Amino acid sequence: MAWTAEEFAGGVLLLGPGLVLIAAGLVWKGRAVRPFAARRAGRMAHAAYVRDLERAVEQAIVAARRAAGDGEPAIVTVADVERLARDRYGHEHVERQHAAAALRRGFRRYGCAADCVTDAYA
Repeated sequence: MAWTAEEFAGGVLLLGPGLVLIAAGLVWKGRAVRPFAARRAGRMAHAAYVRDLERAVEQAIVAARRAAGDGEPAIVTVADVERLARDRYGHEHVERQHAAAALRRGFRRYGCAADCVTDAYA
């Protein structure tokens, strides 16, 4: 079976790009999973953790205010913040000190001293 120049060119055009992609995959194997800059990835993970804690604090305060009756103070606990960060944002381990600090910042930011009670200061 003899190959003509036309058949050979057609085969190269079909197989060439595939072979180039395979070679590129072998060279850059695993690049997509490893971060390019480990320090930057760590900073971004910490920023996401802090942001998720702040969101969990806001949601805990809003839920406590909705659950409180007329004239009753809203009770927001550190455990509520930990649970929300774990359930909604997927953080497996939330340190109590971090959750308490975020809750104290949230108390100042959302003006909770007048109508809320917390255990974050204990």
